[in-house]
Amino acid sequence: MDKTVRPVSPLAGIRNLTGLYEHALAIQQVTEEIVIKLATSARILTQERKLVMAGGVALNCVANGRLLKDEIFDDIWIQPAAGDAGGAVGAAYAVWHIAKNNERIADGKFDSMKGVQLGPEYSEKEMMLSIEKYQPVYETFDDFNRMSAIIAEKIDKGNVIGWFQGRMEFGPRALGNRSILADARIPAMQKKLNLKIKFREGFRPFAPVVLEEDLAEYFDSSKPSPYMLFVYDVKESRRNKLPDGYRRLNLFDRLYFERSDIPAITHIDYSARVQSVNKDVNPKLWLLLNEFKKRTNYSILVNTSFNVRGEPIVCTPLDAFRCFMTTEMDYLVMGNLLFDKNAQPSGLENLFHSETKID
Repeated sequence: MDKTVRPVSPLAGIRNLTGLYEHALAIQQVTEEIVIKLATSARILTQERKLVMAGGVALNCVANGRLLKDEIFDDIWIQPAAGDAGGAVGAAYAVWHIAKNNERIADGKFDSMKGVQLGPEYSEKEMMLSIEKYQPVYETFDDFNRMSAIIAEKIDKGNVIGWFQGRMEFGPRALGNRSILADARIPAMQKKLNLKIKFREGFRPFAPVVLEEDLAEYFDSSKPSPYMLFVYDVKESRRNKLPDGYRRLNLFDRLYFERSDIPAITHIDYSARVQSVNKDVNPKLWLLLNEFKKRTNYSILVNTSFNVRGEPIVCTPLDAFRCFMTTEMDYLVMGNLLFDKNAQPSGLENLFHSETKID
């Protein structure tokens, strides 16, 4: 048997990845075609002008974005916890309206899910009691407006913020209550968040969070997307021209090309999975975005879920503090409390790592 060790081409891994991506693309394209055909048939059969979607496939943001762009329906609403969890909500509503014959009431502006801020909430006292044994160092703010201006300044300077506010979101997306926030204008921010905070592949894309009233400033749609369930294209005016020889570059060089003036959220095809923020639905996140806009003239940030790869989104104050201390996040905001990573007692990171191993 020939036991000669043959060198592996450094491009082999990239070629294998490229093959996987091609298969994934094919599956995505087939999925989109099925969704479009089903929607078209539903419109013809029902003659309804509005579409409601649920189920796991309804979380496919790319297909949803295409469905919206094709204008088969005048409006589309997607259950933000589409899937098994949201099915329980549908069952409860079915009993309430069908079996109990209760009237359906809609104001035409907002749904009744309260921005899916339906999970656990913690008081300032509960926050401190849950982490007091670690003797954390923090600053308390009585004025949230002032605090938001300070956080906006820190984000502008390139810092990454853990943002823990109010009730936890119901569903698979972090929508500004259990989020990690950062500056979308910084080209290296995507790689930093992936490698040093999320602990996953550096090319993974991130989603933007933007003031609802400024959506059309950045994207090709002004339709609100409060639940991060639609993919929109970044406006042509914000895109950078591809360099000569771009198609000959290897996959990762193409992925990391600075595509727009908001590169940390602009995917390889100039798309983004968008979350828009309404002032009445999430006033704290809206205020932070507005303060960032006052400072930079940009009302958009990176928003990714407050967790690391392989773990659920943080729920409790202790979850948030542990994640903050064991990653390279710079600051943590919990309610009106501000934690600076550099000010925390030495050795806490190692302590948390050892506790995790024991668990």
